[in-house]
Amino acid sequence: MEEVTRRHFFNHGRAKANSEEKKACHLCQLRSFANHSTIPITIHNETNDGVALNPKFKFIDHSRIGPNVPVAESSFRAGCDCEDDEDCMYSTCHCLDEMELDDTNGDENRLGANPPRQKCFAYHSHGPKAGLLRSRILHSREPIYECHEDCSCSRECPNRVVERGRTIPLQIFRTEDRGWGVRCPVDIKKGQFVDRYLGEIITSEEADRRRADSDSARRKDVYLFALDKFSDPDSPDPLLRAHPMEVDGEWESGPTRFINHSCEPNMRIFARVGDHADKHIHDLALFAIRDIERGEELTFDYVNGLEEKDGDMDAHDPAKVKNMTKCLCGTKKCRGFLW
Repeated sequence: MEEVTRRHFFNHGRAKANSEEKKACHLCQLRSFANHSTIPITIHNETNDGVALNPKFKFIDHSRIGPNVPVAESSFRAGCDCEDDEDCMYSTCHCLDEMELDDTNGDENRLGANPPRQKCFAYHSHGPKAGLLRSRILHSREPIYECHEDCSCSRECPNRVVERGRTIPLQIFRTEDRGWGVRCPVDIKKGQFVDRYLGEIITSEEADRRRADSDSARRKDVYLFALDKFSDPDSPDPLLRAHPMEVDGEWESGPTRFINHSCEPNMRIFARVGDHADKHIHDLALFAIRDIERGEELTFDYVNGLEEKDGDMDAHDPAKVKNMTKCLCGTKKCRGFLW
């Protein structure tokens, strides 16, 4: 019996188990999630090295707002007033005001003063691809705008894919050479939403403080992701003019915290916006960028495949290589180093 399972069943599984023990038990944390019975998160260690997850780590099913992180006032919040869920797929939906229109949706310029409304939300709406990201979005850097809790549409609205949350089971497993990883016991389709990257949302100042306190700032950066998609020094929104918030998933997060890097990944992070007033704390949503077979390890590019500026990734400079983080993805396109 795996150690994590042994501790749960022989200790925390007891009816009179100490409540603090249950709070610290990873299986108890996962079983407390509302969707555990239908789409569970499980932990597997088949390497016989006896390693369990760090006991200081805590599973959460939503991100937590940290100290001094500004949240938009209720007076600035607004949702769509679409009369029917299907209306939320079109350019008339207020949630899609900033969504780029797709020229393939219709020849609006040639249809006179009153052209038909354009379907402009991010997903396919019908058939076997319903709910999957459209190719134009999947191969772009565009953010995804969705309806949310302040909207008049129902929870089944087709423009609430990330809003509804994870719909597939995930397995956290021990790899042979890269610590923990994540896989899925069912097939995942290209364009399918997998899960969000969760953690504590903190200010940039707090993130820098944690980097300074870490044994290795570069190791800490594995768990810190900046919410900088909409950062703009010229924005009329003071929240977007300020330094971007960051998500720290090192000590509290969901299963995606254990997903490994790859220079040739099968998933990518997209910025997902619900209420436009809170763009500065947008979601980090992971989508499959190709079909993924069940059991295949899930990966994404920690640096999003972008080349570092000023030659920071120059692996031919011995002075720089000394402080660089080696990549272990093993793919044909491996860049050699993370950063």
